[in-house]
Amino acid sequence: LTTLPHSRPDSHRFERVNGRHSLRMSAPRRVGLPYGSYPRLLLAYLTTEAVRTKSPEIHLGASPNDLARQLSLSTISGPRGTAKRLEDQLGRLLSTRLDWKTSLRLCPATSGSGFVGARRPGLLNLAREIFPGRPEWRPKIVLGKHFFHEIAGSAVPVDLRALHRLRISPLALDLYIWLTYRMSYLRKPTLIPWESLQAQFGAKYCRPRDFRRSARTQLGNVLRVYPGARIAQNEVGLRLYPSAPHVRSRSL
Repeated sequence: LTTLPHSRPDSHRFERVNGRHSLRMSAPRRVGLPYGSYPRLLLAYLTTEAVRTKSPEIHLGASPNDLARQLSLSTISGPRGTAKRLEDQLGRLLSTRLDWKTSLRLCPATSGSGFVGARRPGLLNLAREIFPGRPEWRPKIVLGKHFFHEIAGSAVPVDLRALHRLRISPLALDLYIWLTYRMSYLRKPTLIPWESLQAQFGAKYCRPRDFRRSARTQLGNVLRVYPGARIAQNEVGLRLYPSAPHVRSRSL
């Protein structure tokens, strides 16, 4: 429903609003928030492992290079190498607190328009132990109780190979995951205006046409890995037609 920052945030706090849904992220100032493609790949890996093993205990490997290999990433060394950047983003991710809220729309007949109250307000700490600073590498982590239960109860499968192919663009990763999630429950054609998509995924695009241009480019890349997604684009937005999710759910 909402997404992580695409590029390095200016603050250690981040808020995203999508209609009735809002997400607030906060991290220690000296650590910073996660951003870019790596946290998205890490979240997909953590979720996949939790569902596959039915356990909140996730094994990362003896070193950042081991985790990079599990994500099909290169293992270039050095201060700007893949393993170092992956370790940095994992530290940011595990130090981040997520607060979300879904507002209730009041009945127009009795209260007019607008939103009030909150449904499913929540707080998610991804790991059971919250990391106040840059943690030393540890070969395993234990997911937070509420985060693990959310995964166990509502995860939608994705193709990790598709994520690997789309990893250059955080927006492409977001659109791919969003599309296969929407297709898992879509029952009738639905138009999503560009304005709504920008509110959900737009990051720092200042002009709507810039977001629209970028989104169309990345949608082309998404459809190359997920050709079964039936969508139509026009100047108003995206029209989604019921399609099979990219990966069908199965009992584990």
